[in-house]
Amino acid sequence: MNLNGSVLLSYLSIYLSAAWMTLKIAGLGVLLSALVGMLCSMTAYYRIPVLQRIAAGYIEISRNTPLLVQLFFLYFGLPKIGIRLSGFACAVIGTAFLGGSYMAESFRSGLEAVEQGQRESAESLGMSRLQAMRYVIFPQALALSVPGLFANIIFLIKETSVVSAIALPDLMYAAKDLIGNDYNTGEALLLLTASYLCILLPISMLARFTERRLRYAGFGN
Repeated sequence: MNLNGSVLLSYLSIYLSAAWMTLKIAGLGVLLSALVGMLCSMTAYYRIPVLQRIAAGYIEISRNTPLLVQLFFLYFGLPKIGIRLSGFACAVIGTAFLGGSYMAESFRSGLEAVEQGQRESAESLGMSRLQAMRYVIFPQALALSVPGLFANIIFLIKETSVVSAIALPDLMYAAKDLIGNDYNTGEALLLLTASYLCILLPISMLARFTERRLRYAGFGN
């Protein structure tokens, strides 16, 4: 396959702009999904009756429907009942909705891995339930959840590739648009692959580094 260097250079600015859009969607989606995941995992950990069932239902719906379907519901379905959201808002909400269920499972597994005696010891020292969670249980659970959390982050960044279906100019949208207009398929796909690698490889390396440091500190053994 012959690649045209001048074409690659002319496409760089387009891919940089598209990468920024992808990062904005993924960044906000990951932050919101982590918040949703923490809340859902807390309801399961403390076995709050009604909220636990709501969280469990949300997790089942989220994990068993594709992100593309969720985006179509937000972008095309909600306007039918008078709720109109921008494509960017739909992408962030959809990413957070999908990611929240996966984050919840990661946090839940981390919380369950913390020995019950830790909580009992904290409460015997006079800590409230909230203080025990904040200072004793959650820091340990977070450390134990790190592998799953990083895996979810990488998964969500890759999942953002479907937001081009609602006309958001992300990396996938840029590649498809350039291929359709200029027919420079090789150059467009090379830059698409390189862009995702530039985003995901540092996160993957950070995940391995963090996991090693936590093992040395005694977590996860």
